[in-house]
Amino acid sequence: MDTRAPSDPPRPRAAALQVLGVFLRLGLTSFGGPVAHLGYFRAAFVERRRWISDRAYADLVALCQFLPGPASSQVGMAIGLHRAGALGLVLAWVGFTLPSAALLLAFAYGAALAGGMGGGWLSGLKAVAVAVVAHAVLGMARSLAPDAKRATIAVGALALVLLAPGALAQIAAILIAAVLGLLWLRDEPAAAGAADAFDVRVPRGVAVACLALFVVLLLGLPLLAAATGDGAVRLADIFYRAGALVFGGGHVVLPLLEAETVRTGLVAQDAFLAGYGAAQAVPGPLFTFAAYLGAVTTSGPSGALGAGIALLAVFLPSALLVVGAVPFWERWRASRRARRALTGVNAGVVGILAAALYTPVFTEGVTGPGGLVIAAASFVALAVWRAPAWAVVAAAAILGALLL
Repeated sequence: MDTRAPSDPPRPRAAALQVLGVFLRLGLTSFGGPVAHLGYFRAAFVERRRWISDRAYADLVALCQFLPGPASSQVGMAIGLHRAGALGLVLAWVGFTLPSAALLLAFAYGAALAGGMGGGWLSGLKAVAVAVVAHAVLGMARSLAPDAKRATIAVGALALVLLAPGALAQIAAILIAAVLGLLWLRDEPAAAGAADAFDVRVPRGVAVACLALFVVLLLGLPLLAAATGDGAVRLADIFYRAGALVFGGGHVVLPLLEAETVRTGLVAQDAFLAGYGAAQAVPGPLFTFAAYLGAVTTSGPSGALGAGIALLAVFLPSALLVVGAVPFWERWRASRRARRALTGVNAGVVGILAAALYTPVFTEGVTGPGGLVIAAASFVALAVWRAPAWAVVAAAAILGALLL
C-alpha cells in the first residue's frame, strides 16, 4: 500500500485554480462512462498528485455509491471541496462538466460532432477505457483487497453484481461487504492514520441546511410547478427529480428522463435519440445529456437558457448531498467499528469495479482484435510507462481512427 501522506494544498486561490485546471483537463479527456471516470480520478488524485490516500478515495467512492445521482461527479465535487472548500466544489463541477455540456449544446444547435458519432476514433476511446478501469482495479486491489478475506469479499461482490445486475445489487453488495467487514475482519492499526484523512471544512449547521434544502426542493418544486404553471419551474422540477431519485447514475437516469420529457411531449422522440447518441461521443458525465434536453424542449425555456436550467437542476441534488453528507461521513469513518465495516466495503468496491470492468467497459470497448490491441497497449502505457492519462486517451483516439 502507498503510505505517503497526501500533499498539502497551496493557498486558497491557488488551490481553487489548481482544482479548476485539473478537472477541466479531466472533463476534456475522460471518456468511457462513470466507472472509467473513477479510474481517471484515482490516477490523477491518488497516484499522481497525492491529494488523498487510496483508502480515503475508496471510502469516498463507497459513500457516493449510496447517494443518488452521478457517482463520479459526486466524487469529483467532494475532492474539490476537500482541496479548496466550497469554491473548489463548484470549480471541480464546472471543469468536469462544462466541456461535455458545451458540446451537447452545440449539437442541439445543429453543430456536427467531429468524425460523426460512430467513427473509429470513438471505438478507440471505448478501448482505452478498458485500460483505464483495469489499471484502477488492479491498483485498488493491491491496497484494498491484498489478503484472502478481503479478496473473498471482493469476488463475492463481483459475483453478486454480475449475476444480479442493477443499482440495487450494487447497494446490496456494499451492505453485505460492510457486515462481513464488521464481523470477519480485524482492526488495522494504520487505518485511521493522518495519511487517510479526508478533511472538509463544512460547519455542521451548513451540512444540515444542505440536507434540509435537498428535501425541501424535492417536495416543493412539483408543488410550485403545479401552482404557477411556469415552464422554467417545470423544467427545474423534472431535472431536479431526475438527479435526486436515480441511484447508480449514468445510463440509469435515461428511462426517467425519457418518461419525463418524451412521453410528456416536452422533447420529440427523434431529438431524444439523437441527443443520446451524441452523449455517447463526448467526454465527461452522461448527466450533461440534461443540457441537450433542456435546449431542445418544445415548450417553455429552450436553447441556452433551457440548457442552463436543466444542467443546474440535475446536478444540484448531488452538490447538496455531498456538502451535507461528507462531513458526517468523515466523523463516522474514524470509529474503529466503522473502520472494520469500511475495510469490508472497500474490498466490495474493488469487486464492483471489477464487475464493471467486464460489463459494460470490456464488452463495449473490445469488440474485435483491433480494440484489444489498443486496450492492451494503453494498459502498458499507463501501468508500465506511467504515461499521463490524457496522452494515452489522445493516442487511442488516433489509433482507433486509423485501425478501427
